[in-house]
Amino acid sequence: MATNTSPSSPDAVLFELLYFQLPRCFSASKSSSDNSSGENLNTKVSKLEQIGFETGYRLVERLTKDCPRFKSELDIVKFICKEFWSALFKKQVDNLRTNHQGVYVLHDIRFRFLAGMSSSKQYMESTPCYLAFPCGLIRGALSNLGVTSVVTVEVTDLPSCKFQIQAQPS
Repeated sequence: MATNTSPSSPDAVLFELLYFQLPRCFSASKSSSDNSSGENLNTKVSKLEQIGFETGYRLVERLTKDCPRFKSELDIVKFICKEFWSALFKKQVDNLRTNHQGVYVLHDIRFRFLAGMSSSKQYMESTPCYLAFPCGLIRGALSNLGVTSVVTVEVTDLPSCKFQIQAQPS
């Protein structure tokens, strides 16, 4: 069964709609147990990251079902940068850097879901909600492939972002 991977394919459109709707759903749900807006934001970001983790964990199973075992942690991260990223964001990561001690930086110069956002202060402040899901996707995929990690993201200039993976020793 062939899959249509063009950016305007039905799956791509549905994924994009889901991607932008998730943070809005969590913004609309007000929790009475949250005392401060910072606490509320952290809870939302945490939930979005967990949804991403579960999705990435399951998705990488499908993407690697016909792949041979990876030989190293670096091979796993390269797979994330090429195959996994292409399946989700329709392009490969623009740049991968590592210190060869478990730290990897994935730089996407034009991150698909930040490309349409304004670089005003209001939108820069809301980027954590929109980037928690992809951080979870990466962490979930890595976890399924045997790499326990912490994934953080840095945005200095929209639509560019850098995902930092800190692999934890097993």
